[in-house]
Amino acid sequence: MAVASRRSCRAPGEEFAGAHATKKLISPKIIHLHVMRLLRWSRNEFLFWAILAIGAQETPHTSSTTSTQTLAWDFDVGPDLNTTNHLVFDTVSNLFQHWGNTRYRNGHTIVLSTVPVGTLLYHGTYKREVPSKPGWIAMDPEHSYMFCQTEPTGAQTRADTDQKPAGCWHLTLATTRPLKVLYFDGSSAANMEGGPMDSQDILLWGEIKPEWTFQERKRIDELCKWGKELGLDGFVRMEMDFEIMICDLSDGIEMVSFLNLVKGDHKMTYPHPKKPKTSSPPPPSAADIRSSPDKMHVLQRAIEAGTWHNSYPGDRRLHLDPTRLVSFYDSERFPSLAALRVGQERWEHRLKGLDAPDLAAFRARLREIIEQHDGEGSGVDWQTLIQTIIDRYAERLDVLRYLLKSATGEEDAKAAVGQLRGMLVPYILYTSTPSSASKNRAWASPVYEYCATTHTRFIASNLRVSAKLTQSEQLLLSSIQGVSKEICRVVAGMWAEGVELGLDIILPSQSAPSLPALGSVMSAVHRWQEQTDYLMEWLDWGVWATCRPACEYEEFCYMPTWPFFERRQRRNFRRLEMENMNDPERRLDDDEYVLRPQPICLRRVEPFDM
Repeated sequence: MAVASRRSCRAPGEEFAGAHATKKLISPKIIHLHVMRLLRWSRNEFLFWAILAIGAQETPHTSSTTSTQTLAWDFDVGPDLNTTNHLVFDTVSNLFQHWGNTRYRNGHTIVLSTVPVGTLLYHGTYKREVPSKPGWIAMDPEHSYMFCQTEPTGAQTRADTDQKPAGCWHLTLATTRPLKVLYFDGSSAANMEGGPMDSQDILLWGEIKPEWTFQERKRIDELCKWGKELGLDGFVRMEMDFEIMICDLSDGIEMVSFLNLVKGDHKMTYPHPKKPKTSSPPPPSAADIRSSPDKMHVLQRAIEAGTWHNSYPGDRRLHLDPTRLVSFYDSERFPSLAALRVGQERWEHRLKGLDAPDLAAFRARLREIIEQHDGEGSGVDWQTLIQTIIDRYAERLDVLRYLLKSATGEEDAKAAVGQLRGMLVPYILYTSTPSSASKNRAWASPVYEYCATTHTRFIASNLRVSAKLTQSEQLLLSSIQGVSKEICRVVAGMWAEGVELGLDIILPSQSAPSLPALGSVMSAVHRWQEQTDYLMEWLDWGVWATCRPACEYEEFCYMPTWPFFERRQRRNFRRLEMENMNDPERRLDDDEYVLRPQPICLRRVEPFDM
């Protein structure tokens, strides 16, 4: 299998250019702006292609194409085996969303973000003392309440040690200025070996340090020391909910309240043998939580708060800047990781093995995005654009898969082709009709092309926009183009075959050709089912990872998250292992339910069943 390597950069949209372009006079001012912007980009190859593109605008497809353009829209040519367009697309779509980052814990994206003025933040502790050194604050009070514990044994200063502890202390804070924070995606606050903390380790120590997985004090102190010279206020991570590793609670933050709250269960124990040495004890272990209904209630509400941010738009109290983003799925920038991913499932993707040149490139690029001036970039709302594409295809592809799997005859096949047609209606030209002279469904290439370029054509071809793209935006544009192209290649290809089989009528005036034998139709249906399964597995959108059948009203769909892995999940995977014992490729080891979490229904009203 080929391994991804450093490749020459393309001008934005060059791979997906229209079949023809017309020359358009551009003012010297615009040309000067474009060239000066290009000169600031670090990749020299980009300059060459972009200058060639000046003055060229994409225009509607005509009936004739060159051989090169025909190849670009060949239904039989799929993406490179080592492409990461779909991985960049999906990770960016999940930023600041809980579901996708719980499903795939090993983060690959670091993005500069801000916490706006007036945002409330929370901190639970066992004593009435505002932390004077770097500490952890929560975005939701249900999360911080887990840390709102009674004074640990041996730390009491009361004369009467037999006296029952008097509640716990809960601090509410508010931001007085925008806080500049760096966000690590994935379950980056999960103290687990296997990858969740890789990006932090690489940033701090240049290598993975599994022996320091639980050294949270060391981690936060060194992160804040590194970030201080760059003007960072903290770092955002996620476990059952989002948290901020804040470097200075006295800078840009004011106290709103410091309340002595009722503690549900004052007999809280700790998962580690040593007493905590910081102002906030560690969270209780899963076993400890399950031993008490009161603790179960605390856990349930914390997990519930995390689910509020499961899907788009995620936690909107955190404002990310996609123009200032580093993705380890950028194979051109980090080719050493591309080689290591060959043959791996996405669950196994890690940063372990990043070589010295790529490490240097990462550190330089990260510093560059932090020091970049505010307001640079094209102004494109990238997350909304990505979500627009997901909204357009996610449910429709799911319905298509259902129709194909349940199809038993010609009428079912027609329904499936109708579903395909529904996705392509805005791109089916009046002249898009099959002909005997057309080979390889070439007559449908204009449909394929328009479908693939509709969301990015303007961004890629308009100089006023493309000249302002940052390197991070170039990566995002490329990923959206690649994902759109593959969706449309598969969808338009299946539809075109259905038309040729007489299962759809393109124009009202066209009479339907005689249908082929049922065997030919069902062979096509089975082929489409395989292609749809492939496409959905390749895209791997989290919206399809859900509880099936849907949960009852008193339940919620739960994706197992650190450190509270639901016990029934283990039993479910052991059942699957028994069913798959004779299939070596599908056998599941003991920790499969942790390594590859799958959604499960849990009660959301008492009594809880965690």
